[in-house]
Amino acid sequence: MRALAALAGLALLAGCGSGGTSALTIAAASSLTGAFTECGGDARLEFGGSDDLAAQIRQGVGIDVFAAANMKLPQALAAAGKAGKPVPFATNRLVLAVPLDSRIGSIDQLADAKLVVGAASVPVGDYTRQVLARLPAARRRAIEGAIRSEEPDVKSIVGKLVTGAADAGFVYASDVVASRKLKSIALPAKLQPTVVYGISIVHDSAKARAFVASVLHGNCAGSLRKAGFGPPPG
Repeated sequence: MRALAALAGLALLAGCGSGGTSALTIAAASSLTGAFTECGGDARLEFGGSDDLAAQIRQGVGIDVFAAANMKLPQALAAAGKAGKPVPFATNRLVLAVPLDSRIGSIDQLADAKLVVGAASVPVGDYTRQVLARLPAARRRAIEGAIRSEEPDVKSIVGKLVTGAADAGFVYASDVVASRKLKSIALPAKLQPTVVYGISIVHDSAKARAFVASVLHGNCAGSLRKAGFGPPPG
């Protein structure tokens, strides 16, 4: 509760106050679609790449709560006075996703595959590049040579895998759970990035604070666990 109180207080200090009678608008990373759709109630939900959603907030689009697939983007908005200080609310794991009938069994088999990744500007793409940077140079170059496209969000990566347009892609473990048409290949522990999701209040209201409370320790927290997300760090 202390984290939630601090979050709301910083939203007010940032000059983001608004009334509590209008419908709540929540902008969330596309990987949160299933969990937030289940627990969002009558809120207006907008899903997309975390970078695109952050750009909308910078431009003054009417968003009340921002849930990103990293801490970096909401922290940058807070530093710019565009949102309150974010708090971590979930964790995830990056995995290699392949169709159910795929013969690919490890990251070492990607050199001859059609690989799709997230664009560098979105969290999933950033996490993917962290993985590749930890590989020996020759292996990294071979995998980078297999990349066929860079997608704006994880939904686009999953879509290409499900339709057969790609053989493999780096996504979150929760995306594989949601698709039911893919299987995940775990990455070696030494390659696994730390994936932490952050949430912040952009326009403060009772509804915004109630939603964040649900995400931290209420119904939405339960929906996140069911969808394959881990608890926040600490």
